[in-house]
Amino acid sequence: MQTQEMIPLQQFCTHYHVEQSFVYSLQDAGLIEIIHTEHEIYLPEAQLQTLEKMVRLNTEMDINIEGIETITYLLQRMHEMQQQIIQLNNRLRLYENE
Repeated sequence: MQTQEMIPLQQFCTHYHVEQSFVYSLQDAGLIEIIHTEHEIYLPEAQLQTLEKMVRLNTEMDINIEGIETITYLLQRMHEMQQQIIQLNNRLRLYENE
């Protein structure tokens, strides 16, 4: 992975006014990935949108790491269920057209 696709952790924390320990806690909970190189610690750019949401949940709504973990899990399950409903509806249309 090239450094152009990554954001330095220090830069992210400064911009969003969050402690690095918060980001490390998200990593410990398995919610995000942190990349360590020889000189710097990076966040993959692909995770930026997700990480921004987690920061807002924490700062604006005062939700702790466990709450963020639960919300993330429930949103993921809801998305999976929506996909399953779409698949089932598509299968149902196949049988209705016969």
